[in-house]
Amino acid sequence: MKFDEENLDDLKYLLGNMGIEILLAIDHGAKDFETIKLFSGIPLSCIKGRIPVLIDLNLIEQNNDEFYLKEKGIIFKKKLERKNSHKNL
Repeated sequence: MKFDEENLDDLKYLLGNMGIEILLAIDHGAKDFETIKLFSGIPLSCIKGRIPVLIDLNLIEQNNDEFYLKEKGIIFKKKLERKNSHKNL
């Protein structure tokens, strides 16, 4: 799965800060709505509205009532981290 700079920026704008924070919360071990809320500080109603977008974009998957990053989500997160580390130089 390849992300170029343009696709990365498009996905960032599509998700917005809340979507990215939710993705990062899931990456840090939040598996359900309540723990995503605790990890991210985002209101539950916003989380419930953003989760379907993350699923539709193939960034996360839902298994029973738990959420996990998919391969595309892991790659996206790594690209974000890499891009942000270059900004801090």
